[in-house]
Amino acid sequence: SIKVIADMDIADNWRQLVLELVVTLCESAPAMIRKKEQFVSPLVTQILKMMTEIDDEDDWAQQDEAEDVASDENSVAAEAALDRLACALGGKVVLPHILEATSPMLKSEQWQYRYAGLMAVSACGEGCKKTMEGFLSQIALGCLPYLQDPHPRVRFACCNALGQMSTDFAPTFQKKLHAEVLPALMMLLDDDGNPRVQGHAGAALVNFFDECPQSIILPYLGSLCQKMQAVLGSKTMELASTNRKLVLEQIITTIATIADTASNHFAPYYGMFMPNLKFIMQNAHSSELRLLRGKTIESISLIGLAVGKEVFYSDAAEIMDMLLKAQTDEGGELEADDPQVSYMISAWARMCKIIGSQFTAYLPVVMPPLLRAAQIKPEIAVVDPDETPLDEEDGWEFLPLSDQQIFGVKTAGLEDKNTACQMLVCYARELKEGFADYTEQVVKIMVPLLKFYFHDLIRSAAAESLPYLLESVKHKGEDYVREMWNYICPDLFKALQTEMEPEILAVIMESVAACVETLGVGFIDSTQMEQLTEALRKQLKKNYDKEEERKKARKDEDYDEEVEQTIEEELDQDDYLLGKVSDIIHNLFGVYGEDFVQIFDSLTEYFVAMLAPDRPSLEHQWAICVFDDLIDYAPNSVHKYQGHFLKQLMEFLTDSCPGVRQAAAYGVGALAVKFPGPDSPYKAFCQSCIPRLVNVIQGSTSREEDNVTATENCISAITKIFKYIILAENLDEATLLTWFRWLPIQEDEEEGVHIYNFLLDLVEANNPHLLGSDNSNVRDIVIVLAEGIINKTIRAEEEPELMSRVEAFFRSLQANEQLWAGIISQIPDTHKVLLSGQAT
Repeated sequence: SIKVIADMDIADNWRQLVLELVVTLCESAPAMIRKKEQFVSPLVTQILKMMTEIDDEDDWAQQDEAEDVASDENSVAAEAALDRLACALGGKVVLPHILEATSPMLKSEQWQYRYAGLMAVSACGEGCKKTMEGFLSQIALGCLPYLQDPHPRVRFACCNALGQMSTDFAPTFQKKLHAEVLPALMMLLDDDGNPRVQGHAGAALVNFFDECPQSIILPYLGSLCQKMQAVLGSKTMELASTNRKLVLEQIITTIATIADTASNHFAPYYGMFMPNLKFIMQNAHSSELRLLRGKTIESISLIGLAVGKEVFYSDAAEIMDMLLKAQTDEGGELEADDPQVSYMISAWARMCKIIGSQFTAYLPVVMPPLLRAAQIKPEIAVVDPDETPLDEEDGWEFLPLSDQQIFGVKTAGLEDKNTACQMLVCYARELKEGFADYTEQVVKIMVPLLKFYFHDLIRSAAAESLPYLLESVKHKGEDYVREMWNYICPDLFKALQTEMEPEILAVIMESVAACVETLGVGFIDSTQMEQLTEALRKQLKKNYDKEEERKKARKDEDYDEEVEQTIEEELDQDDYLLGKVSDIIHNLFGVYGEDFVQIFDSLTEYFVAMLAPDRPSLEHQWAICVFDDLIDYAPNSVHKYQGHFLKQLMEFLTDSCPGVRQAAAYGVGALAVKFPGPDSPYKAFCQSCIPRLVNVIQGSTSREEDNVTATENCISAITKIFKYIILAENLDEATLLTWFRWLPIQEDEEEGVHIYNFLLDLVEANNPHLLGSDNSNVRDIVIVLAEGIINKTIRAEEEPELMSRVEAFFRSLQANEQLWAGIISQIPDTHKVLLSGQAT
């Protein structure tokens, strides 16, 4: 078969067919193929060789239209095959052969080989991710010189490789390589003689900034904006004189991405771009410039959202007026296939976020085309595979139903439908009651889309919209809300049981949890509650069975590191879904309290099973979280279940998984809060947990990023035991000062509220152990509280009562001028600036 792939005398379609057969075999039996590594090397070599089969076009780099990729070309088919091969066999098996084969290719005098070598780096990133991470800097730095390659298509391929690595390895790629990659790509933006390359450098920057930490981009923001302003200005002039637009379309998108990542830090550069963007929006009216105008509309709205209402306000009215005119195509409706439509829909949603409730005035203009787009019906067909009259190039996609039939769907319009549905979610979320007049029409569109299997994100948007639609009509009264819920509920709960895509199932679970919280008591009847419980039961059983299958897979003769990697990926997915199940139960406990306990009984067996020692950490974590909710919201029933979880609660305090430690520590603290006093039935249990909690807090790695939240929950648990069970007046000096030295809290503001309030309880009670002789500890107390404000674990907008107590303490100190002056002289400058504002 590899000989057939290598034989260029054989027809291309036959070579591609054999390649498809071989790759499908690798996907179907990856463990078997991994054991025959002598087969992998020649296969990779021939795929890479096929990727070099590209025709030279003298004017390729100067073309002003980005050509559509032809899937029947050998190079394209081979690139897709390499991607699939890497995903099937994994990086440990495939990557060494790719690196070995591409090394001489990148040194070849033939540009096709250098091009193929770089495209191979792009293609294998997803499948070889874990293995490539160890070589990421070496591979990326090895690619960089090809940005200066004499052949434009090699430079193009290098942009492609860097852009793809930016996506596949974000944010690690950005953190490690920004100093090398960003300046090199920015230089390529000056390649005016080769617009295809110049534009692709802009596209690679979009990939780089899409998931780039804001802290990385900020040092480059000034030079980036100067470069973008220069390119935008020159390409706008070029458009006016030659009508060339390819690079301009791309650079406008790049500017928008930079603004989106920089957020409010983009405000000082706002004036550098808005005049040119408004000029393009006002003047790009011809049909060939519709895409350019659409991207300009997108860029303007993203920049407005980034800089905020205050900066954008001076242009907002003019932009809204231009959008209104564009919406009606200067007097007539935009055509259904106009590329501006999807950009316009998204731009209106961003404008809604910017101007808030004022946007309701524009809904009569915005909603009609949005509703039409949301109701687009796809064209579908069931055809004979040997006699299909439909062509993939006309936008048809096919799935085999059987040997005799193929199901086809025409994808044209589906992205517009998806965009429209996403925007309806935005309007319902942002406008709340202001969207109420449209909720009845929208809910009748969205609920049937829960089973729209032609597009995952449309189902996702349908689910996401439902709690917002319920929220928007609550002012209309309980009867109206109940009627809407009864319309939503059957399809939503059915989707909870039938959705096959884990990512969409997670969104459906989020929607159910949000609906429970939004509705409150009295709307979910007994039949609906049983349906919901049954859906949760099936999900929990499915999770249990999958773990049993993983145990068997680890004992199978084909088990290897790649199988383990697949198992780990499945576990991550299951962790996410179990978290969503936990969220639903959390909200059910939160709304119904003790009344939910009888229903919870039917699910208890699964959570008890999840606490078994041989179950994975993710199950331990989420099972403990559920019992934490029982303690919080149904404390009268804790005694009924304590035999199932109390022992594990203590044992898991020192678990190797931070999430498990955090959940266990929270539960111990919750017992102290819910069962306070020296006669608490859980006094002995809570006190016996203290040594384990202390061990975690004082561990050498307890403050590392992965551990800090669990550690702060341990501090909070001890705080709650001190406050509610042992009582402050019974704490000796050594114990209290040990506790105080664990402060401040850095991450967990929810637990910080309990900790800082207890600290202030001690301060306001003039606790001598805490304050120290001659108030010797007061300065340290001030520093701890100031640090809490600086790191935002004390926030006035979230906890105004706590902030008031802090400010009152600072004012009481300021009343003693000598004491205050002494404190101020001994604290860091950052704290002095803060306190000068807090204590006045």
